[in-house]
Amino acid sequence: MSNTNEHSRRRFLIGGALAAGSMAASDLAFAQQLSPTPQCKDNDEPTVRQTDGPFYKPRSPQRADLREPGASGRSVELTGLVLTRSCRPVAGALVDLWQADDKGEYDNGGFRYRGHQFADAQGRYKFLTILPAVYSGRTRHFHVKVQAPRQPILTTQLYFPDEPQNRRDGLFRRELLMHVAKSEGGLSARFDFVLDMV
Repeated sequence: MSNTNEHSRRRFLIGGALAAGSMAASDLAFAQQLSPTPQCKDNDEPTVRQTDGPFYKPRSPQRADLREPGASGRSVELTGLVLTRSCRPVAGALVDLWQADDKGEYDNGGFRYRGHQFADAQGRYKFLTILPAVYSGRTRHFHVKVQAPRQPILTTQLYFPDEPQNRRDGLFRRELLMHVAKSEGGLSARFDFVLDMV
């Protein structure tokens, strides 16, 4: 693809995101701070798959705010896009997130720190949650399942940069690092999922 066409496509994606009325001013500022992960190019490699681990539970509640009353963990706002390999947004993609709490424990009896939502018309998603704790053998991470309508499920994990435990975690993959920045009241994180579809 020519550089002109690639530049036009990126301008279209960015312009669409900026034009959408549902995106708050704080989201726009955040989108300008952190570059996409991974950067989307034509025929790009899809997001790396990883195991869902032993703590996945189906039928999580549909919600974007996973924070619990009285939680002491640092707030994290996770945002991003769900895209195809040709950088097209995937409207209506399911994004299901689950994680350990601030003590490194998973809620297997209920749905604390578990939830799902559907990407909007521009492929955007957003979760409000807390920083998960490190636990034995694992670095900080989020578990995620992403599925375009009537397509196979992508199961993967997202990692935080500059974590000492990353080097000792056998599942850690650099390609799954989020872009993370400090924000008012916590952290802002971004990860764009690329699904194996055109």
